[in-house]
Amino acid sequence: MTTALAATDLGSYLPIFLIVMMAITFAAINIGASLLLGPRRPGETKGGTYESGMNPVGTARKRFNVRFYLIAMTFLVFDVEIIFLFPWAATFSNLEPMGENAAVWLARIGFFLFTTVVMYVYGVRKGVFKFD
Repeated sequence: MTTALAATDLGSYLPIFLIVMMAITFAAINIGASLLLGPRRPGETKGGTYESGMNPVGTARKRFNVRFYLIAMTFLVFDVEIIFLFPWAATFSNLEPMGENAAVWLARIGFFLFTTVVMYVYGVRKGVFKFD
């Protein structure tokens, strides 16, 4: 048994390869044109910190509160849940409605959603979403 792709299988990837090459070429041309044709007038004002049109106050290097990281990690957990939930929802409609296999699939996703809800409730009780 061979695992190599046939020449006809690789030919179906040609349009994708061409689109990727066109995107890379377009980006390279735009960057090159900007570097060659753009004005070069360095100065203290251009190199300074931009703060929404206001005069900058202090340094841009500040420590973030750990709560922002907790929110980001919670977001990632729910994002990964959606990544796993979408293929399940796409294939669930192809299963037999009253088959044993469909019940097993439904039980698995029910457990998955239950553990996610438990994680969310735990985060709420720990005060992850409070910014007092």
